[in-house]
Amino acid sequence: MTSSLQSGSSTRSVVRRTLVVGAVVSAVGLVLSSSLFPHASQAQQPATTFSAPAPQATQPPVIVKGLPDFTELVERVGPSVVSIRTTQRVVEDADEGDDEADAQMREFFKRFFGTPMPGQTPRRSAPKKGGDQGEERPRGVGSGFILSPDGYVMTNAHVVDGADEVYVNLTDKREFKAKVVGVDKRTDVAVLKIQASKLPAVSIGDVSRLKVGEWVMAIGTPFGLDNTVTAGIVSAKARDTGEEIRFIQTDVAVNPGNSGGPLINMRGEVVGINSQILSRSGGFMGISLSIPIDDAMKVAEQLRAGGKVIRGRIGVAIAPVTKDVAESIGLGKPVGALVQSVEAGTPSEKAGLEAGDIITKFAGQAIEKAQDLPRLVGATKPGTRTSIQVFRRGSYKDLSITVAELDSSGKAKDDKADSGKADAKLAASALGLKIIDLNADQKRELKQNGGVLVEGVEGPAARAGLRPGDVVLAVANVQISGVKEFEAVLAKLDRSRPVSVLVRRGEWAQYAVIRPNAK
Repeated sequence: MTSSLQSGSSTRSVVRRTLVVGAVVSAVGLVLSSSLFPHASQAQQPATTFSAPAPQATQPPVIVKGLPDFTELVERVGPSVVSIRTTQRVVEDADEGDDEADAQMREFFKRFFGTPMPGQTPRRSAPKKGGDQGEERPRGVGSGFILSPDGYVMTNAHVVDGADEVYVNLTDKREFKAKVVGVDKRTDVAVLKIQASKLPAVSIGDVSRLKVGEWVMAIGTPFGLDNTVTAGIVSAKARDTGEEIRFIQTDVAVNPGNSGGPLINMRGEVVGINSQILSRSGGFMGISLSIPIDDAMKVAEQLRAGGKVIRGRIGVAIAPVTKDVAESIGLGKPVGALVQSVEAGTPSEKAGLEAGDIITKFAGQAIEKAQDLPRLVGATKPGTRTSIQVFRRGSYKDLSITVAELDSSGKAKDDKADSGKADAKLAASALGLKIIDLNADQKRELKQNGGVLVEGVEGPAARAGLRPGDVVLAVANVQISGVKEFEAVLAKLDRSRPVSVLVRRGEWAQYAVIRPNAK
């Protein structure tokens, strides 16, 4: 009985294990069957395939080590940064008819606010009898930095421009009355001198080593807050804004009062002077412009030596070359500087430059933009004889030119087009121009040997911007001596295609593209 019970129990145990194993095998078989023999609806779907990624060139990973610590830089450079305040001497603009109430109100604003009464504009005073120079009033604040231990300080020209007195404040709370050694408005650089010695001077950096994305720091006096430190990165180098120099662009927070302060790299060297901000509100908006220190130091050396900067000049008025003009005259790319006029008696006239020339090289250096030319010429020592390349009527020509000294006074001329009459044959063309020959008096006055005078414009010529009184000097890169040659050149052209004309208006020359089919 006992054995039978054990036997029955053993049999049931075997059966249970068999059922479990069978269930597991069935389940595995179901999974395998569904995988190997999918349902009809599943079998119609394309199988998903995975391909190995194509091999790529391995590059070293970029490792960002975290934000920099500026504390050591501030401790090292901070004492070399100064605050600059300027004043001017003024007298109250009091009218004879003021009553007692107005006088009391002016006195109230003067005592409690230190400013003139709103609506009252103080005027600069002239020396008076008895030595009275007027009252000294605050004019503005700025920043600067110490160039040398003997007291030379660099700042912006606009910080000290128009000031009667300039004061320099050091970080140790000492204040000095400064002498303005020299100011150069074209580059916005000024040099001051204070009577002090053993001052902590800055280290000058190498701008050529500066990289876009590099961390930089500024120290200055924004809104009158002394020794304010801000930091950011270099956004761009050689930013061209049409000024005398190309700027370093950063996103360092620079505000009014920062002008003239140093831009410092992570080696503690000055690489620029904070000069301008691009802003719609007058405050920081993420675009700050700094004068490269190498350009500033060249200016500072001349200011310290002679109080002014000597620049070269060649005596031409220039304009950019547009894409349409470049294509129409066969230049190809819009490069170079278009000569609009040549000043009489200048190096350009003596070298043989003509209105309508495209200056493509100066001293062997390519002129990519019109702004490149005055920078190169200005940096050339007066008296230097050098080469200049021009593109004239379809071909390049090399000339030799001697650079003269730039006169800081400058000249202004009243440009009035001569629309005098002449007894010559009237001509009309498909370009919409009515032209006549220039008479001898007009040629002598305009200093032109050829060309035709525009008496009327319509249609295509009017749309191109030509006016009565203009003088056409060339058509399709062919110099024009008179009406007959103008008509001869025009007869050979496809009148359905755009044509370039070199036009003189007053003292200026400019290319225009006339499109006969333009709507």
